[in-house]
Amino acid sequence: MTIMDAIAERHSVRAYTTKPLDYETWDALDRYIAEVNEKSGLSFTLVTDDPTAFTSLLAKYGHFENVRNFIVCAGVKAPDLDERIGYFGEGIVLEAQMLGLNTCWVGLTYSKSSVRHLLKPGERLVCVIAVGYGLSAGASHPVKSKDELTSVEGPAPAWFERGFWAAQLAPTALNQQRWHLTLEDEAVRLTTAPGPYANLDLGIVRRHFEIGAGEENVIWV
Repeated sequence: MTIMDAIAERHSVRAYTTKPLDYETWDALDRYIAEVNEKSGLSFTLVTDDPTAFTSLLAKYGHFENVRNFIVCAGVKAPDLDERIGYFGEGIVLEAQMLGLNTCWVGLTYSKSSVRHLLKPGERLVCVIAVGYGLSAGASHPVKSKDELTSVEGPAPAWFERGFWAAQLAPTALNQQRWHLTLEDEAVRLTTAPGPYANLDLGIVRRHFEIGAGEENVIWV
């Protein structure tokens, strides 16, 4: 599976089997997370075989089942923390997909108190990512059209079209897709309307767009 395949096949999954992560898969994902932490300066932590964070009423409200593995997403407090968590965390999500796992970003419907002990001094918990073997591969959701999500004067270059395709499939809070891409003289502007986890969404969408367009083609403004 290529990373573009992972973008196409990834869907949010809330119900999982009780099958534990096999060692090779766990090791590969844990090593990838360590590389991301070193590169980003963030603090992603893989927690396995621990259902504590998803046994509360909040998790039931979110329709989560058998979540025993998850990734804690945290970092030193900073104005751009949420966006960086989204950008680098989505890389982890796509890596997990390529390893044969399913995932779901979780912002509210889990027990925050059960994972705060994993934070280092000065860090802020942003969210977690459920991960494991899904009971299904998940399902796609309706997406907004190109006219709703982009502003382009004249024909868009091929790299922008590829980037938009990938961005259109990016997960966002409540599947609302409140973001907008504008092409301005070969440079790209990404904005979002205010809303829950809007800056997290910006990071996720930015990562998808760069993968689709080719990072070497993208100039952000």
